[in-house]
Amino acid sequence: LRMALRDAGVPVWLRTTMTGLVTDDDGAVLGATLEREGEPVRVRARRGVLLATGGFEHNTDMRDTYLPEGARENHSAGARQNTGDGIRAGEAVGAELAFMDDAWWMPSVRHPAGAVIPLVSERCIPRSLIVSGEGGRFTNESAPYVNFVHDQLAGGHVPAWFVMDAKARARYPFAQVLPGAPFPRAFSEQGIVHTADTVAELAERIGVDPEALTATVERFNTAARSGTDPDFGRGESAYDRYYGDPTLPNPTLDVVDEAPYYAVRIEVGDLGTKGGLVCDEHGRVLRPDGSAVPGLYATGNTSAPVMGNEYAGPGATIGPSMVFGYLAARHAAGITGHTGAAVDTGAGDGPAAPGATGDPRGT
Repeated sequence: LRMALRDAGVPVWLRTTMTGLVTDDDGAVLGATLEREGEPVRVRARRGVLLATGGFEHNTDMRDTYLPEGARENHSAGARQNTGDGIRAGEAVGAELAFMDDAWWMPSVRHPAGAVIPLVSERCIPRSLIVSGEGGRFTNESAPYVNFVHDQLAGGHVPAWFVMDAKARARYPFAQVLPGAPFPRAFSEQGIVHTADTVAELAERIGVDPEALTATVERFNTAARSGTDPDFGRGESAYDRYYGDPTLPNPTLDVVDEAPYYAVRIEVGDLGTKGGLVCDEHGRVLRPDGSAVPGLYATGNTSAPVMGNEYAGPGATIGPSMVFGYLAARHAAGITGHTGAAVDTGAGDGPAAPGATGDPRGT
């Protein structure tokens, strides 16, 4: 993408922050206000402004306002610069917001040094299960990560606990720790990882009812021996099996019966927030009454997700961002449809906003 911008002669300004949008008396967006290397700048956009500033995952106030209880603590792996700037700027000029209570969720482990470690393949490890604070399973551990956390939040299972046995730890990587390698001491010192010689003792160490966890593991082992999961259907889908162990009849199921046992604290993490500005098929930002804000477009996690609360698969943010960025640019340039027919973008080519600077070729 960077090379394409270079080849097209598009200037890229680093160390530049958008501080707001410039509008006329009728609410049409004429440009943006920026802070570039500490200096205020106003840029006139003759064709329109396309917001692609990510979500609000690292904005504490917005997390507290919009995200559900259990997800407000920040365990995000999104870029630190994603603080909702574009979403707030769009809202300030009358845009409608949607899906602000959702995110591209990711069950995660908080590394003692502070980094967020997403758990993708780990949840398909045989000889493991994930339980709530009450000691019971609550969903298919191997399901797509967004679906997993939806179920976790719906049940209030924050935190959850990843339980596995010694053979799982010896065979499979987990949270960037290689198979057979010990967890760094800091994991135990900070209460992220607990170890015990029995399941009941492990339950006591994580504050879970020993009888409940023991019964859950016994039921799970019965299912594992049969190769089926009657409670949640773990291992039935191609997605479940993809990261599992292909040497097993059900790649995601095996008994948890070899000491020592491990419990790892699982946080509600995310790869970015999902909610944002409501847009139409051209990427135009819409008001609550359905009308478009003239001259304003959005894409990526700055816009409300085209697939709603669902998760289509890897690239579910990158693909739509590129597609709707492309559609928005075509519309702003006066091109729409496969025939390349001209359209009225509503932005016009009027005079530059007072004090405007910058390259007028920019969209």
